[in-house]
Amino acid sequence: MGEKMIFHYDQEGDVLDISVGKPRAAVSTEVEDDFFVRRLPGKGQIIGFSLLNFTKSFRGKNKHRIVPVQGYFKSL
Repeated sequence: MGEKMIFHYDQEGDVLDISVGKPRAAVSTEVEDDFFVRRLPGKGQIIGFSLLNFTKSFRGKNKHRIVPVQGYFKSL
């Protein structure tokens, strides 16, 4: 079975963190304004995502945020 995704929202910092499995040390790369991908050091395996200014990015009329995430799913 695959690892669970863990969501954590920091209201004060307005940051949404998504971890694939247990949070671990990672190298973060900004792939879009305020959107970071976290990878295992030296392996490149994606282990999480961070969205800065999470609620602020959805304010205003007809604002949508497209998050460039690709997932792989396997049957249970």
